Amino acid sequence: MKNRLVFLMLLSLASPGVVFAEEGHAHGDDGLNDFSGIEMEEGHDDHGDKGHQHEKEDHGHEDDGHEEKGHDDHGGGHDEGGDDSHGEAASDAELSAAQRRMAGIETMIVKRQSLGDAITAPGEAMLNAYRTTKVTPRTPGQVIKRHARLGDHVKKGQPLITLTSVEMAEAQGALIEADVELRRVEKLGRKVVSEKRFVTAQIAYQQAYAKVSAYGMTKNQIESLMKTSDATRATGEFRLLSFQDGTIISDDFVVGELIEPGYVLMTISDESLLWVEARLAPEDAARIALGSPARVQAGAHWLSGKVTQARHTLDETTRTLAVHIEVENRNDELHPGQFVTAVIEGKKKVEGIVVPLASVLRAADGDWQVFVEVAPGRFEPKEVEVLRTVGDQMLIDGLAEGTTIVSKGAFFVQSEIAKSGFSVHNH
Repeated sequence: MKNRLVFLMLLSLASPGVVFAEEGHAHGDDGLNDFSGIEMEEGHDDHGDKGHQHEKEDHGHEDDGHEEKGHDDHGGGHDEGGDDSHGEAASDAELSAAQRRMAGIETMIVKRQSLGDAITAPGEAMLNAYRTTKVTPRTPGQVIKRHARLGDHVKKGQPLITLTSVEMAEAQGALIEADVELRRVEKLGRKVVSEKRFVTAQIAYQQAYAKVSAYGMTKNQIESLMKTSDATRATGEFRLLSFQDGTIISDDFVVGELIEPGYVLMTISDESLLWVEARLAPEDAARIALGSPARVQAGAHWLSGKVTQARHTLDETTRTLAVHIEVENRNDELHPGQFVTAVIEGKKKVEGIVVPLASVLRAADGDWQVFVEVAPGRFEPKEVEVLRTVGDQMLIDGLAEGTTIVSKGAFFVQSEIAKSGFSVHNH
């Protein structure tokens, strides 16, 4: 009995209380129920109660964590929903005058206009022949001085080139001689000089004057030459002047070069009004008229113009008709030889609200919208329908005449509205 008791005690030390209880329960029929029960209670106190206590403590922590988590989820979600999640996103933007200036925002009052159908064609910028002059000598000569260079802006009457010429020297000498003779006969008077001599002197002077002028001397240059009637001043030197205000487009010569009559020394053109030659299929050309509005895209810029000329014969190679569009180019955005896209309005017109292309943007849902100024500096989006696009203009529906909209800088306004409606909790 004593040995069995020792065995059970050793077993209890090697096994948990539950196992010992099971062991005790298993051997309960051996008359050891009282002892084993005592041992079971002690094991229960040492292990079972502690284990149960730990389980309760752990369960308590789990409850606490659950309560905190539930509180965070419910409370945090409710707070965010109060701000953004369950509310409407901001639908307007209010900008200060400084912001509008920095962003380049401009507004306009819309009105009803007519807009034709769009006829698009490739084009090439070229000089306006009616605003271009060529500087050429009328007699053989040598370049002795240059007064202006390629790219210079010159004024009408401004000296460009100084030449010297044998033929001009002879003509200058003849003019001085004719001038001296005419003055002599005029001083003697008609009573002394015969009518024939008087008329001959007049004709000789006029012919000599016309020859010098034809060779390239201006009236002021001739008057300067004739002031002294000194034959030694007949050096053949003279200046070519600009016939117009404009820019020197070419100056294909060098100082000292011998030049023949008709050689183009310089080309001067007024680039503020250029031509764009657009080539159209015959059926498209029939849809436009002289004076039709047109727009020319040069890079990212659109320039306004109108059709001023149209050819009546087809190009033999391309089988197209060429039309000339006169384009204002005051900011020097277009250059001769540059390839562009021309959009010409057709004869068939439609009336409606016409706005700049840059004022209409796509909304997040894909619809078109403009931004209406509902109060000074306050802008709201307004959904519209695009009916027609011609170059940098759009015909739209859904906007009342007289409404003030953003005509330039609409993207900035759209960005400000998007930022004001954005929340970090809306990811």
